[in-house]
Amino acid sequence: MSHTGQAGAGQADLSAEDLQRLRRCVELAAEAVDAGDFPFGSVLVAGDGRVLAEDRNRENSVGDATRHPEIELARWAAANMTAEQRAAATVFTSGEHCPMCAAAHAWVGLGRIVYASSSEQLKRWLAELGAPDLAVRPLPVSDIAPGLVVQGPVPVLAEQVRDLHRRFHGPRRPDGP
Repeated sequence: MSHTGQAGAGQADLSAEDLQRLRRCVELAAEAVDAGDFPFGSVLVAGDGRVLAEDRNRENSVGDATRHPEIELARWAAANMTAEQRAAATVFTSGEHCPMCAAAHAWVGLGRIVYASSSEQLKRWLAELGAPDLAVRPLPVSDIAPGLVVQGPVPVLAEQVRDLHRRFHGPRRPDGP
């Protein structure tokens, strides 16, 4: 089920194509971890279902804390899509947008957000893992941009995202993350 200004969709509320897009986001998040970056990946899909762009987190590898995939997709959309096309588009992502990304999404005028794991789950996981506090508090998208349609989390994929956070925030090996 879709909600305006609140999350709560389960896996049954999503189409097979939606789940495929979310699985790709989890793959991108795994690529980010492999590169030493935080486990986040996102896919931008046009209103007609075409994949337009995708990215993964690059904060550590580029040395810029704003290199979130959702920001990169918002920038791409602003440069390459009309306002109508942006409003009809969907951003799929492994984790619910942070406040910075939710604001960019709303300012650019993108449409629906579908995420595998929620901000609330992220807060809980990071606490369980003893990870350092984030620079910005994770908040639900609806607290930042209440008019957006959001769907998530998706339990089976959220567990995969949790595993990626365990891998990223867990003990480091000498040969990488």
